[in-house]
Amino acid sequence: LLEFVREAVDAGVVGGRHLAAALELEAQLSAGRERPVPMNIDGATAVIYAELGFTAELARGLFILSRSVGVLAHSWEETRSGRRIKGPMPPPLLPTYTGQAERAWTAATVDTP
Repeated sequence: LLEFVREAVDAGVVGGRHLAAALELEAQLSAGRERPVPMNIDGATAVIYAELGFTAELARGLFILSRSVGVLAHSWEETRSGRRIKGPMPPPLLPTYTGQAERAWTAATVDTP
């Protein structure tokens, strides 16, 4: 995405001030590290919105809108599949339950004080 912004800067479509700031931030965060700290999609879209002149409020609204569509898509997909796509742990890493088998119960079998 940032390559498109660079092309727009080179073509004189946008100023490049926000792109330069973001790239400098990325460089400073990566300084002295073995592996660089890359900008994530949220940072890249923030650069695009800022370069296009969107106000912070409008950019925030677009960010929320795009995330909302993603959440709805995941919810729909999980509903159709009958299981969670993302959980606290990937399914192959979940421990195998070795306790007692499922048992039926009634109110009479439950210990109550």
